[in-house]
Amino acid sequence: MIVLIGTLLPLIHKQIGLGSVSIGEPFFNFLFAWLMLPFAFFLGIGPLIRWKRDKLSTLAKPMLISGVAAVALGIGSIALLADSFKSMAAMGVTMALWITFLHGYELHLRATHRHPFRVGIKKLGRSHWAMVLGHIGLAITIIGVAMVENYDIERDVKMAPGSSVTLQGYTFNFTELSEKQGPNYQGYVASFDVYRGERFINHLEAEKRFYSVQRSMMTEATIDRGLTRDLYIAMGEELPDGSWAMRLYYKPFVRWIWFGAIVMALGGVLAISDKRYRFRRKTVSSSATLGAKG
Repeated sequence: MIVLIGTLLPLIHKQIGLGSVSIGEPFFNFLFAWLMLPFAFFLGIGPLIRWKRDKLSTLAKPMLISGVAAVALGIGSIALLADSFKSMAAMGVTMALWITFLHGYELHLRATHRHPFRVGIKKLGRSHWAMVLGHIGLAITIIGVAMVENYDIERDVKMAPGSSVTLQGYTFNFTELSEKQGPNYQGYVASFDVYRGERFINHLEAEKRFYSVQRSMMTEATIDRGLTRDLYIAMGEELPDGSWAMRLYYKPFVRWIWFGAIVMALGGVLAISDKRYRFRRKTVSSSATLGAKG
């Protein structure tokens, strides 16, 4: 949907006489952010409103508290986790926290409607938990997208064994270059020791392989995985002076994108497994049978 809207907006912009708009990564990043803003707002308050029965004014207090807390923690988390403050990243984290806080409030209201919280929380149906997981999973994905789009770093560098490069506080020491003979390929292995300050992080090995049968060259990137960031190293081509072109990546919170998708998928599984849907199918089948007999 976002891609469709992103394609139509430049056409509309040109037709109404405002000129042409260049479509690229900055345009889609900007469009995604401002389309997600109202979507996240209504996603947060939607579960709290009964259709055609409630008004937004009845939720003024929890909305105000959640909004202030989301903005404060969103700005604070960016100031704490990032080297520089970027408003679009803070907005993404704020949207995710807004959704999370209001869904926590909705869970508390639903659980304590007729029972104490410890009893009521256990009585919530699978479809309700499916809704919560789906929305919280989206919030997690929003954080991942916001951080990656604003703080990821990609750098092409020239390196030889014994050299080092520092990227976002991580030092990549090129320790050794060795040849490797595989079952159907020949290649090179570049070994790296990664440090953050004086602390050793990991030993990584990137490969460049040549498959003789297919006559093709393949790059095997190496990855240091983490909860808040991933580090990538990919070998490029050998240069005339014997050094190598290397590509280094720093991607903060990139795994949160996939973790959010997994949480949303779990919500879908819970929704499918809800007994009420199976009961409804049986009821429809029974009604159809009675109608046929009549």
